[in-house]
Amino acid sequence: MVRTEISEEEHRERIGRVREELERRNLDALYLTSGTSFLYLTGFSYIQTERPAAIIVPVEGEVTFLGPVIEKDHIPLKTRIIKEILTYPDYPGEKHPMDFFAQFLREMKLDKKRMGIDNLAGASARWGYKGPKITQKLPDASFVEAKDLVEDMRLIKSEAEIELLKESAKWCAVATELLQRELKPGVWDPVASLKASLQASQAMKESLGGKYEPQRWTLAPAHAGLRGQVGAMSAIPHAMSIGRVIRKGDVLGTGAGADVGGYSSELERTMVVGKPTEGQRRRFEVMLKAQVEALMTFGPGIKCSEVDRRAAKVFRDKGYGDSLRHHTGHGMGLEGHEPPWLDVGDNTVMQPGMVFSCEPGIYFPLDAGYRHSDTVVVTEDGAEIVTSYPRDLESLTL
Repeated sequence: MVRTEISEEEHRERIGRVREELERRNLDALYLTSGTSFLYLTGFSYIQTERPAAIIVPVEGEVTFLGPVIEKDHIPLKTRIIKEILTYPDYPGEKHPMDFFAQFLREMKLDKKRMGIDNLAGASARWGYKGPKITQKLPDASFVEAKDLVEDMRLIKSEAEIELLKESAKWCAVATELLQRELKPGVWDPVASLKASLQASQAMKESLGGKYEPQRWTLAPAHAGLRGQVGAMSAIPHAMSIGRVIRKGDVLGTGAGADVGGYSSELERTMVVGKPTEGQRRRFEVMLKAQVEALMTFGPGIKCSEVDRRAAKVFRDKGYGDSLRHHTGHGMGLEGHEPPWLDVGDNTVMQPGMVFSCEPGIYFPLDAGYRHSDTVVVTEDGAEIVTSYPRDLESLTL
């Protein structure tokens, strides 16, 4: 049977590891405001808005949710890890949520304890939290910054997490293939993206069955698109949109992802509409050579910085050093970008279970950009590329 979620058993094991670390650090509880940490530890995913919310993991006692009443009926449908649900009416309210939080923590007898916290304000919000801090409301409590606690746990993926990423990778390829069929002169890229994403999502749901459900709030569970990286706009790595349709001669920057249990792999391919010019071919081949060099560098004991250096050296040796706009990749998992970073400034040593994107690219303003991205898992004796889609120019010529 294909895995589509993290088991309750694994979530409980993660909570156990948190408690062990709290004891090691001489802390009585962990106060978390990150929605990603909620999902990682409990399986509860929600839409983070302006309303403050937190999860308290005490060394002893039940995992407790503090937050808006709008989530009260939602939580029991998604997790059995959170046993206590303490809520306030809404934000900012006649009584501010932080006053409720202080009251709840007093009731939990944590108001004079040492608590690790991932955000000293005591709240996060989509638009930025503005208001009193929990540290001001509980002056007798000792709050210790502990943002690293859960983040460090997430660096090395479990077997179950890697299974989910591999399943995601399959649907990234399906979505990319469907997108490639839709791309042609005269088509506006959002339309091609929507068509491919709809077909890929339908196919994924039919294959994975009735129990499958996405964990992230996105347009489509399996998606592929261009995000405006058409023609000269392909030279803008984080382009958002373009008004014109695809034309013959365009270089296209495509990207795909698929939510399986909240985890998503990354698959990106550079495509060319019509017969490539000599310049397009040359730059494409240099980009591909840099990615191959980077992929060959992965392995346990290798510094993240070394992967970036080797990819960048390929570009510089070919005279394209001025065309670099970003590092070679980043960690992957519950978030599209997460530590460690494949950057000359990150000397993190790779360990088995770490997962990265590998996406060296070069960009030529007012002309085009060239970047492939694949998802890579570090193994005991090397690395495994879990995304699979043709990378050669002939296969990617439309």
